[in-house]
Amino acid sequence: MPLLDDDTLAGSAVVANSAMNRERRLAGVNSYARELGFDPVDVLTGLLRVTGSPETVAWLDLCCGTGRAVIEAAGRLAEAGLAERVLIEGLDLVDAYDPAPAVPWLRLTTASATSWQPARRYDLITSVHGLHYVGDKLAVLERASSWLTPGGRFVADLDLANIRLASGTPAGRRLVSDLREAGFSYDGRRRRIGRDDRADVALPYQYVGADPDAGPNYTGQPAVNSHYTRRPLNR
Repeated sequence: MPLLDDDTLAGSAVVANSAMNRERRLAGVNSYARELGFDPVDVLTGLLRVTGSPETVAWLDLCCGTGRAVIEAAGRLAEAGLAERVLIEGLDLVDAYDPAPAVPWLRLTTASATSWQPARRYDLITSVHGLHYVGDKLAVLERASSWLTPGGRFVADLDLANIRLASGTPAGRRLVSDLREAGFSYDGRRRRIGRDDRADVALPYQYVGADPDAGPNYTGQPAVNSHYTRRPLNR
């Protein structure tokens, strides 16, 4: 099968037409709180209570879609009088955001999660069904790990069936072992990956390209298969 590099993948129909995270709200039936298992605003306010410091607490949402959830979060924190102590940033490949207030505690950035470089670290990083449409998924895991603050939290939806070896076979249990050895947790039932501290991670995989014609994954929506060769672990 012909595999695409990430620049070419960005223009493919499955990525351009992705609607998985376009309308999802912060709380409710179709929401971040339901998908992640927690409300990001509760996490941010909890951190402010625990630290009691004037330092800014920051949340980065990768593949934020229209940004509806992060915009709602910024509004809730402003209503609680906490906006000046937080930074909420949404990142997406497509500039199709809902109307948002021009306030310093909310940023909507248009860029690829595989190449963008942040100017700071984050206490919380999430990606709700966004990695399904990314080419080099493992690179995003590595990069997000390095963007966390010490003790920071990363949570994302990830279907390991969409991570393949160069031959096309699923990376399987060996990938799960490699991820856990690198400090990630993985919930196979919920298809959710996470970690709870900053780290410089180098997974033993070399990206070789993406297949945008992989078809639907467990969500019922078309997804992208990411293909890798496995390198020996450095012991």
